[in-house]
Amino acid sequence: MDKLKVIFMGTPEFAVPSLAALIDNANVLCIVTQPDKPRGRGHKLQSPPVKIFAEENNLRVIQPLKVRAPEVVAQIAELEPDLIVVVAFGQILPQTLLDVPKFGCINVHASLLPKYRGAAPIEWSIINGETVTGITTMQMNAGLDTGDILLASEVKIPDEMILPELRERLMTVGADLLLKTLYLLRRGELIPVKQNDSLSTYAPMLKKDTGLIDWTRPAREIHNLVRGLYGGARAGKFKIWRTRLAAENFSLTPGEVKIIGQKLFVGTGDGVLEILELQAPGSKKLNASEFLRGHKVGDGFWTNE
Repeated sequence: MDKLKVIFMGTPEFAVPSLAALIDNANVLCIVTQPDKPRGRGHKLQSPPVKIFAEENNLRVIQPLKVRAPEVVAQIAELEPDLIVVVAFGQILPQTLLDVPKFGCINVHASLLPKYRGAAPIEWSIINGETVTGITTMQMNAGLDTGDILLASEVKIPDEMILPELRERLMTVGADLLLKTLYLLRRGELIPVKQNDSLSTYAPMLKKDTGLIDWTRPAREIHNLVRGLYGGARAGKFKIWRTRLAAENFSLTPGEVKIIGQKLFVGTGDGVLEILELQAPGSKKLNASEFLRGHKVGDGFWTNE
């Protein structure tokens, strides 16, 4: 049986393992990814990870500003793909594009749909304290992650797992589940299941103020925020990278800082957090003992005011 003719649409590092899996198992006609963007202090144009991987493997790359543009849809249609595979592409596909491939468009989504539809499912699953998430392959429609479920695979979230660790695990599971989905598709054995919209939750795009720590919230809630943003949580001028629910038996008022030996603790609305890694403005990330050796931190309060 001839290999499926596939167009792959994806942008970040998360999508690379799925593309790598496709190369050996499908006829990849081209890659569609987001345009290069200026990064860093010098604002140099930087290619997305999918483009870099594609060029290393001599794959054709298309980088449309808007994938819904009629000329882009026509360009893709000319390739006559059997299937379009979408993994964290970053643009919504119009119905005109969804209708192009023989087998439609399949999305590899980083949650157990219908939970966490939207742009940041991995982050919100940790922030909200979930103990299980996963990957869903979905037959795409014009809605936001509302298409029929094809396959799903669960992934556990241990208490101390941080965002990069969960993302890496889901990347691998996503690639494997994609191959299983394509195998069943070719055999005509996929059984699409409609999503139960009443069980849906939304994972919106992260904003700058998402990471502002409110010390009046419970310690567990703040800990999950830190884990889910990994470097995006902030207390005043400090970035908080890692925390731990304190086992020590003492109490602090919300935001109160206390140093015991080489350990740094902050009070919350319910419980105490130990700060394991943090970063001062203009400095690098340090563990607490390194930070305390180079910074004067007295007992006091951290606020976002």
